[in-house]
Amino acid sequence: MKPITSPLVAPTEPTLNVALQRTAMFSLFALFILCVLWETWLAPLRAGGTLLFLKALPLAFAFRGVSKGSLYTIQWASMLVLLYLMEGVVRVMSDPPGPSIAMAWIEIALSSIFFFAALFYVKPAKRFAKQLKKQAETQAQDPSQEKPLP
Repeated sequence: MKPITSPLVAPTEPTLNVALQRTAMFSLFALFILCVLWETWLAPLRAGGTLLFLKALPLAFAFRGVSKGSLYTIQWASMLVLLYLMEGVVRVMSDPPGPSIAMAWIEIALSSIFFFAALFYVKPAKRFAKQLKKQAETQAQDPSQEKPLP
């Protein structure tokens, strides 16, 4: 006969994947460098460069948090990088043939890599938070089975 176990088993702390964090950091840094070089030297819209290289500035605000593995920073940076993905798609379809299209494809690839690395990095922590919330709701409904949260 199986022993009766409580449904309130404390969930285990998630282990975050360092390889995914490093992949996200590398792709974020590479996207930053690409944006600056693209608009100043590789394929600027006008000869001599434009101030469009400033589009890379928002990415710089995420460097510290992503390098430390901050879930909050990685989450908002994953939403920010979708703007760069969108810009890459627009520029692939609208720029005249030349090196700018190749830069746009690289921008699409780097922003996609960051987005998916961030998504899979945050997933275990989100699952853990959901388990804690479910456990707290169960305890609130049945206070006789209270167990301390980890």
